[in-house]
Amino acid sequence: MHLDHVTFAVGPQGLDATTEKLGSQLGSTFIDGGVHPRFGTRNRILPLANRQYLEVVEVLDHPAADKMAFGQVVRERSEAGGGWLHWCLAVEELAEVEQRMGRHAVPGNRRRPDGFNLEWHQIGTSSMKADPQLPYVTRWDIAPEEHPSQAVPSDIELVQMEIAGDPQRVADWLGEKVFDALESIKVDWAAPNAMPGILAITFRTPNGDVRI
Repeated sequence: MHLDHVTFAVGPQGLDATTEKLGSQLGSTFIDGGVHPRFGTRNRILPLANRQYLEVVEVLDHPAADKMAFGQVVRERSEAGGGWLHWCLAVEELAEVEQRMGRHAVPGNRRRPDGFNLEWHQIGTSSMKADPQLPYVTRWDIAPEEHPSQAVPSDIELVQMEIAGDPQRVADWLGEKVFDALESIKVDWAAPNAMPGILAITFRTPNGDVRI
C-alpha cells in the first residue's frame, strides 16, 4: 500500500486557470491527462517524486458525471468553490481491501491525449464521498512505466498533509497499515470538529516548501 496521488477540484475559474495558478506556486507545469469517460471528468497532472502525482480534476457536461460517485463529488466540490478533494492509495492486490469493505472494485480508465488508455480498478469512492477524510484505493492495470508519475522527471515532493478527521476512523476503514503507506509524509490530524477532508498539503520544491 502506497500513497498514489492527491486530487484538487477546480473552482469556478476552470481547469486552465486552476492549473496555471498551482503550477506557478509550485514552479512547474501541469500535463494534460485526458478524459475519464466512465466518470464524466477530465484532469491535468503534475508528476511528483516517490511515484506520486498531483491531479487537478474538472467535471464535464456528461451523463456519467451524474451517475458515478467520482463525478458527483467533483461537481459538488467545484460548485462549493473548489479545493482539495481526496487522497488515493495504490495496492498490488485488491482482494483484502474488497473483503474489508464488503464490495468489489470497479474499473476505471483515462484516455491520454497521446491515445494511450490508462486502466485501473478502484474501490471506496462512494464512502469517500460520504466521509472525505477517507482515502479510496486503486490497483493499476498498466505497466509501471506508464504510471502518471513517470510522465516527466520531477523534483517536487509531497511532504505533509493536514487532514480534518480522526486517524482511528481511517484505521477502522483500511487497517493500521494505511499509515505505513504514507511512509515519510507527515500527517497532521487537525480540527476534528470541522468538515472532514484535506485542509492543506505541503510540497517541497527546489525553491522551498509550498503549502497549498
